[in-house]
Amino acid sequence: MKSIIHTDDAPKAIGPYSQAVEAGGTLYISGQIPIDPKTSELSTADIKSQTKLVMDNIGAILHAAGYDYKDVVKTTCLLADISDFAAMNEVYAGYFPTNPPARSAFAVKDLPKGARIEIETIAVK
Repeated sequence: MKSIIHTDDAPKAIGPYSQAVEAGGTLYISGQIPIDPKTSELSTADIKSQTKLVMDNIGAILHAAGYDYKDVVKTTCLLADISDFAAMNEVYAGYFPTNPPARSAFAVKDLPKGARIEIETIAVK
């Protein structure tokens, strides 16, 4: 059985998907782009600020589902420009100071709304 997770502390879905779905003790968080949940506007700040906003939004969804960053087992990071990798990585690392999750990172042609970063997340209890 699956449970749909939603919180007003993270951006509303901008399409036909849920912020997250929990099934069998696993939480699947949809890809998050740097949208401010208070304004529903895309951040146009630098990649470090965009990464922080994405990670904070992921944290809000984790919290709403009763999880924490320590429960994250896998992330996929999508970058509009691979030259942003080092700066993204610097911010990302702060959220996983010990025992970081498995991760993939890719440069992609485009991201929704012109975002520079999108991160999807899987967490397990």
